[in-house]
Amino acid sequence: MRVTADIPVDGDALRSDLERTAQFGAIDCEDGIGRTVLPGTPANARARSYLVDRMVAAGLEVRVDAVGNIAGRWTPPSCDPDAAPVAAGSHLDSVPEGGIFDGPLGVYAALESVRAIAASDLAVDRPVEVVSFTGEEGTRFADGVLGSSVAAGNRSVDDALALSDGEVTLEAALDDIGFRGDGRFDASEWDAWLELHVEQSGTLERADCPVGVVDSITGTTRCRVTIEGEADHAGTTAMADRTDALAAASELVLALESAATEIAATDSESAVATVGSLSVEPGATNVVPGHAELSVDIRDVDPASIERLADTLEATLTDLREDRGVAVECERPYDIPPRPMADRVHGALRDATHRLDVAAPSLHSGAGHDTMEVADATDAGLLFARSRGGHSHSPLEHTDWRDCTLATRVLATALADLAGATGA
Repeated sequence: MRVTADIPVDGDALRSDLERTAQFGAIDCEDGIGRTVLPGTPANARARSYLVDRMVAAGLEVRVDAVGNIAGRWTPPSCDPDAAPVAAGSHLDSVPEGGIFDGPLGVYAALESVRAIAASDLAVDRPVEVVSFTGEEGTRFADGVLGSSVAAGNRSVDDALALSDGEVTLEAALDDIGFRGDGRFDASEWDAWLELHVEQSGTLERADCPVGVVDSITGTTRCRVTIEGEADHAGTTAMADRTDALAAASELVLALESAATEIAATDSESAVATVGSLSVEPGATNVVPGHAELSVDIRDVDPASIERLADTLEATLTDLREDRGVAVECERPYDIPPRPMADRVHGALRDATHRLDVAAPSLHSGAGHDTMEVADATDAGLLFARSRGGHSHSPLEHTDWRDCTLATRVLATALADLAGATGA
């Protein structure tokens, strides 16, 4: 039976949890509210402990797995305790000097959804789990989505625990903060997964819509490129005699920009390509650069577009080798395909927006989230809340508290529906 009642989400309680969490790792900033919460740090320990306290207060049974993922299970008398649970959540870690909504909104919206369903007249058939994953942001120990990749079976517990930030392993850091548990959460045992996240761009704000239902998460390919030229004196080396690694790198940057712009204009508007870092050696004003290293980030919801841009990268490097005489190397260590959201979960979110009379366009996610890992293991869905000014990963990140509450109402309605709620 579809949920038709308005589940009594408490926006003040949600705000209180988020504002309290914002105090852990809080930073001084002139504009906005910022925090730095890296996995396995004291700030992360405090955020985790507060979440556990709030879960216990809500009547959830709390578990921690070997990589520090936290889950609180709600098993009301109405449900079959052996049924596969519906899970929802996000993460508590942040980027350095990040905002207060990215991650925590999804965790505490899931917790408030459980509190609200419990306070309603609804009876659910399945348990519900509230989950906080370890290390989503990729700021320490891994490139990102650390805990969810373990839960999805895409990374082993042993491999995850052995990851190091150059000084300590994840295992040691979790031991230090008291959050290395036992076993592994298995996302394939969840009947479905939901995540609420801030949008991190301006699509919803431009559309004047408080929430959006995500239909797919972009794929991401990252490459490391090395270009070797020849370092020479900037004053005595004729232009015709130079093998300038930086000049070659600049051609690569512009070729990728041009190719991505063309694909976005003609075939797939979500296609993007970025050279996000560039290091040059020897790095002196009066020396022709002899060495350049670049990082390339390619994303799209269409895997064919990703491959076209990767082909452009390889073809451009071949041209640079032949035309400029440089030596080139390219590694492709990070390759995550696009993830479509499950029709069943996408439909539950879409139905929830209709029942609550909330305008909610369908859109894709240009950023990766824990949901893209969980989607490999079970039916998954992702809901966005409007970001003011499109800001994220900075203290300027802000989602209006009314939008937070409304998005949580959508989440709670879909969560209850997937959990088999009856009685309304």
